[in-house]
Amino acid sequence: MQSAAVAGTDALDETLTDAVVDLVLRGMWRGRPESEYRALADAGLAMVKGPVVLPTERAKHVAARILRVPAGSEQEERITAAYRAFLPVNRRIREVCTAWQCRPDGTANDHTDHVYDAEVREALEDVHEAIQPVLRRLERVLAGGGRYLTDLEEALDRFDDGAVQWLASPLCDSYHTVWMRLHQELLLVLGISRAEDEALEEELVAGGRG
Repeated sequence: MQSAAVAGTDALDETLTDAVVDLVLRGMWRGRPESEYRALADAGLAMVKGPVVLPTERAKHVAARILRVPAGSEQEERITAAYRAFLPVNRRIREVCTAWQCRPDGTANDHTDHVYDAEVREALEDVHEAIQPVLRRLERVLAGGGRYLTDLEEALDRFDDGAVQWLASPLCDSYHTVWMRLHQELLLVLGISRAEDEALEEELVAGGRG
């Protein structure tokens, strides 16, 4: 993690720095005790809507400055290479989650067709195998990067134990939730916008088909 000093803001202490980064990477907190978010709200870094805590735009800018690696550095170059390997697999996890939630005809998957669900689980296994070398590369150059493989494997174990929400539910650290957190961190670390990300993913996927 980078320095807590952020241009245009007061320096944040380590606890607040970790909290604002976690909130921005997750996109929201749900059901957290007030003691965990009050300081962020007081600093203008979080807004509370009922049981949900959301990052403010200021929080997103702060997290982006904290996480951004030096432009032009070897670290940026190595993370960029891993990110480019990540994007085609990212397309595949979206397809898996869509298939788990919806049948090919567009109807909701009620999970009564065990053959179909087994096919989706097999596709998920292919995705999990494909992402592991990417995560091992990131672990060497991204601070704390090793936690993503651990968290993905924990979600997969829970899913295989019958807790189906651990594939795609946003209400727990499901496989898809952890994946989205990784994706968001890569964008902030490299200073890439969502529009740039989507365009590059499409380019790489199309190139892979060619």
